[in-house]
Amino acid sequence: MVLNYSRSLAEDFAEQPIKDAVITVPVFFNQAERRAVLQAARMAGLKVLQLINDNTATALSYGVFRRKDINTTAQNIMFYDMGSGSTVCTIVTYQMVKTKEAGMQPQLQIRGVGFDRTLGGLEMELRLRERLAGLFNEQRKGQRAKDVRENPRAMAKLLREANRLKTVLSANADHMAQIEGLMDDVDFKAKVTRVEFEELCADLFERVPGPVQQALQSAEMSLDEVEQVILVGGATRVPRVQEVLLKAVGKEELGKNINADEAAAMGAVYQAAALSKAFKVKPFVVRDAVVYPILVEFTREVEEEPGIHSLKHNKRVLFSRMGPYPQRKVITFNRYSHDFNFHINYGDLGFLGPEDLRVFGSQNLTTVKLKGVGDSFKKYPDYESKGIKAHFNLDESGVLSLDRVESVFETLVEDSAEEESTLTKLGNTISSLFGGGTTPDAKENGTDTVQEEEESPAEGSKDEPGEQVELKEEAEAPVEDGSQPPPPEPKGDATPEGEKATEKENGDKSEAQKPSEKAEAGPEGVAPAPEGEKKQKPARKRRMVEEIGVELVVLGLPDLPEDKLAQSVQKLQDLTLRDLEKQEREKAANSLEAFIFETQDKLYQPEYQEVSTEEQREEISGKLSAASTWLEDEGVGATTVMLKEKLAELRKLCQGLFFRVEERKKWPERLSALDNLLNHSSMFLKGARLIPEMDQIFTEVEMTTLEKVINETWAWKNATLAEQAKLPATEKPVLLSKDIEAKMMALDREVQYLLNKAKFTKPRPRPKDKNGTRAEPPLNASASDQGEKVIPPAGQTEDAEPISEPEKVETGSEPGDTEPLELGGPGAEPEQKEQSTGQKRPLKNDEL
Repeated sequence: MVLNYSRSLAEDFAEQPIKDAVITVPVFFNQAERRAVLQAARMAGLKVLQLINDNTATALSYGVFRRKDINTTAQNIMFYDMGSGSTVCTIVTYQMVKTKEAGMQPQLQIRGVGFDRTLGGLEMELRLRERLAGLFNEQRKGQRAKDVRENPRAMAKLLREANRLKTVLSANADHMAQIEGLMDDVDFKAKVTRVEFEELCADLFERVPGPVQQALQSAEMSLDEVEQVILVGGATRVPRVQEVLLKAVGKEELGKNINADEAAAMGAVYQAAALSKAFKVKPFVVRDAVVYPILVEFTREVEEEPGIHSLKHNKRVLFSRMGPYPQRKVITFNRYSHDFNFHINYGDLGFLGPEDLRVFGSQNLTTVKLKGVGDSFKKYPDYESKGIKAHFNLDESGVLSLDRVESVFETLVEDSAEEESTLTKLGNTISSLFGGGTTPDAKENGTDTVQEEEESPAEGSKDEPGEQVELKEEAEAPVEDGSQPPPPEPKGDATPEGEKATEKENGDKSEAQKPSEKAEAGPEGVAPAPEGEKKQKPARKRRMVEEIGVELVVLGLPDLPEDKLAQSVQKLQDLTLRDLEKQEREKAANSLEAFIFETQDKLYQPEYQEVSTEEQREEISGKLSAASTWLEDEGVGATTVMLKEKLAELRKLCQGLFFRVEERKKWPERLSALDNLLNHSSMFLKGARLIPEMDQIFTEVEMTTLEKVINETWAWKNATLAEQAKLPATEKPVLLSKDIEAKMMALDREVQYLLNKAKFTKPRPRPKDKNGTRAEPPLNASASDQGEKVIPPAGQTEDAEPISEPEKVETGSEPGDTEPLELGGPGAEPEQKEQSTGQKRPLKNDEL
């Protein structure tokens, strides 16, 4: 339900549905608690991209906005986060590291973690509430009143006031607590000082340095190595908390340069954007740390003396405390040839206090029962067993899973000379040139290296090689026997062949295709073998992998079965539906109540009295009073439908009154707009009729139609206003705002039609008997040029003044005009030819 509510807030802000999420969890959540959060998200219909520890999210938010300050020198920052319910102290190392994908990128690594599950601001508020409850009871001691602690509603009011009081006392030495009508209509008022508050929480303030010491111990650091201490969480605003913490860390000041309330959410948002396909963000490597170590326990039978067998209990650490994750690990069981069980449990939890251990839950995680081990040995009797390999994965969310369990076998296969291909010969020659030949001694020396490397590809981890070690059960007995060890094999072949070679035929085929790779796998630096040995082909290893059946028995808090999960989802949906129905009913009741009060008030306003009679107002008032009485008496049990019907009945009763008032409010604005439109349309029509006939673009029909619409609109307006003036104000008006708007739209449509026609109509071409002088002079023409006129052809008369400079005349004749005459005699011919070809040369001042 919390996740549903959180998602609704996010959806309201984002204005779109949300399905994917990164959820922050406290760093001290164990495996059962993390799985419970994942199941809750599944019930809420959320797809969890990752669970991220809130301290890691805070560190990521801090690093993202200070990317430029991170360099190759490690910086150790301590984050002290005291929230409402718990306190966490984290030591984080920021550093630039080289990555395979993106080169040098910033990285944050969690180095140390300390926490207190119950130290937080809520405990302070509860103690302050208890103090206020005691003061209230003392004020009413002689009145035989009930204890305020027995009234849940009153205690909720006191808790809200305690929260406000704690906030105010963080900045003031004292403050007055006030609650109106706390219980039985009795007001509460009391003065509380900061000294009293600090005395109430004295033991809580003593626990403030605890998480700091835990974080330093887990990180194996001293305070001198920590560069800065940064405050996170709302409870760190309490002055006494800051005083105790500053004394504990021994720094000059505490860092407050991060949003104490939103830092974890901002870090989770950045991680969500990095995991989403819809966003692209700059890489920031995050290496979280394991808080609770996890180990594998198993029991096997050993023979200490001939004929005497005993059981030996073994423990192997799978994920160590403060080790990085996500990470994959493989454990190999070498001395089992039959079905067996092993257990996955928490490791040493000595760093937890008694109270933390009490609430921790079961320290046993899972019992793993393997089935089919004996059958796999029977299936491959001639193969050498390489052990039973269990593949574990601690994912990005910190949730442990067992991916698979495999039984691995190997055998030696010799190739005959006839089967050797040309490619194999070429590979052998090349490997011999580079010292790739193998000898029995070289094989013996290379055995251990092969056993350590062969699991690296299977682990699929991107962590450093030192973290990819294969966890094994003591020494490898089969290898130490007198059997001849196989030649070393390339790393890349181990996993693919192991996955494909589940059947003997597939194994033969894959080995026959890659004989040269096996020949190249010998250690470098070994002298080539004699020629006699070269003719004898080296043996190859064939690897067979058999899947082993796994049955998991969860010893801690088990996951919900599918049927129980479906029931929980249905219950949540029913609760959500009930909440929606409740909200709908409350909305209907509020709407009815608001309508009654607003309408009763309107009945006494002048604008409503003007359009209604006394009888009409009394009828409406009576109905409203009856509805109000019904709402108070029977409204508590009324359904949403009943409330809506009652509201619809009252609205129908008042509809005529409200309509008359609304119409009268709209008349001035609508009539003014209509008058303006009529005036502008008349002026437009008058201007259109004044256009000369030769330039007229409107037809007589169009102008007559516009004139008709204008006259009809004037006539309708005058007639309707006259008719409305005869009607009393209490009757339904004949002058309606919608009719005015319709008349305006009809008139505006005719005017717009003519305006668009004028806008897009091309001007008619000028007749040939007109001069062709440019309407505008050329940009480079002089003042004298602008005054020149073209002499018209013979036969036409035009008043023209004498031309001052007859040497050159530039014309702007249009196509179809008569060619102008050039004055000035033969000297003007080149210029006339240039103009006749359409080419224009700018005139210079010295030429004019």
